[in-house]
Amino acid sequence: MIRVLVVDDEALVRSGLRMILEAAGDISVIGEARDGAEAVSAVGRLRPEVVLMDVRMPGMDGLTAAARILKAPEAPKVVMLTTFDADEYVHEALRLGAVGFLLKDTPPRELASAVRTVAGGQAMLSPSVTKRVIEQYADRAPSRAEAARRQLEGLTDREEDVIKALARGLSNAEIGRELRLTEATVKAHVSRVLAKLGLANRVQAAILVHDADLT
Repeated sequence: MIRVLVVDDEALVRSGLRMILEAAGDISVIGEARDGAEAVSAVGRLRPEVVLMDVRMPGMDGLTAAARILKAPEAPKVVMLTTFDADEYVHEALRLGAVGFLLKDTPPRELASAVRTVAGGQAMLSPSVTKRVIEQYADRAPSRAEAARRQLEGLTDREEDVIKALARGLSNAEIGRELRLTEATVKAHVSRVLAKLGLANRVQAAILVHDADLT
């Protein structure tokens, strides 16, 4: 079971997230917190693997809490939740070390899939958020585009299909359905592609594909 802490100042939101996640079968919500201060305390006490945390909360907000949580040894994976995909939140969350940034209207199946993805050590952003991060950071200057294309040359056709789908913000399950592969096969392809390219996570892979103008 993947151990999750849910952090949101609205009880109804916390309850909804708990129901969605626990319905997945392999995810256990081991605790809830109403603000950042409670989240920091709960992480130390409950040792979750993943923290789903709202950005905007009274008192200590989600970004401040994330900064404190992520400084600790063996810190959990932190996924920020918000109703807004404002750039400053995305950039600051990623700078702090958060591995995910999801909008609260993410469909239930995708939310559970995101928890599994980050628990497995990969980054996960909502497709709309991924697009905005890429647009902010990826410069399509000719020299950079050429360098990106050279970096991608060693990929097989199937690996290129996978990384292109990944760059569109698709989850492993969605890539599998599109390419008619099992989710386990997609996961293996993604891990191999990241290793081949020397990349840390899916966001870096998406930026590389964007640089190469393959989107």
